[in-house]
Amino acid sequence: MAGALDRRQLMGLDDSHLVTLPDGNLLQSAVAQAFFALQTAAHEAGFELAIASSFRSFSRQLAIWNGKASGARPVYDDEGGTVPMAQLSARDKLHAILRFSAIPGTSRHHWGTDLDVFDAAVMPRGYQLQLSPQEVAPGGLFDPLHCWLDERMAAGESHGFYRPYADDRGGVAAERWHLSYAPLSTDCAQRCDAAMLATCWHGDEVGDGLLLREEIEADLAGILKRYVEVPEGWCPSGTGL
Repeated sequence: MAGALDRRQLMGLDDSHLVTLPDGNLLQSAVAQAFFALQTAAHEAGFELAIASSFRSFSRQLAIWNGKASGARPVYDDEGGTVPMAQLSARDKLHAILRFSAIPGTSRHHWGTDLDVFDAAVMPRGYQLQLSPQEVAPGGLFDPLHCWLDERMAAGESHGFYRPYADDRGGVAAERWHLSYAPLSTDCAQRCDAAMLATCWHGDEVGDGLLLREEIEADLAGILKRYVEVPEGWCPSGTGL
């Protein structure tokens, strides 16, 4: 495929394929153009579509992951409560983190195709954005924006953006705020595999090391299926062609 990302770009180790948006976020050029079109449509509908997170480098994801695995960062459950990580086995720690955070190298945010969004127009003064299930649930602060996005996606008018984590399948929690530019992200997903990840995790780029790697590698195939792969039908057939 012309313009396909190389291994370092897929793993978030190289951002040379990305452009910088006015707000400082990084995306692939085609993704940025599609987002601006969706943003304009949202503005016309009364929303201020904004990006909370776009490209995330491998090193940034590693810092988040190791912080949670070491106890330096809190890990939350589905209700927003803090998980008592010190009381868990290594395996249970792994699955608690995976509920909301990707293993470095597996995050869709590495590709410059995926972003987390919110409606800046309804943010109360001093409000701390959380990207929590409660914010996007029916009646939540950002529910109207996402209902509008639902309608756009159903009509095929979302400029290529769809939700890879629309439903909770027992792995990654549903992330209504996470949008993915299907025309490019489908190819990226198909080209990331276990061998590529292993090369990355054992390479010099990992620095201080990937915490819980032994537990990850003991069930890598199962983890990839449960927490990384997205179900068929997450975007209309042919969207990524």
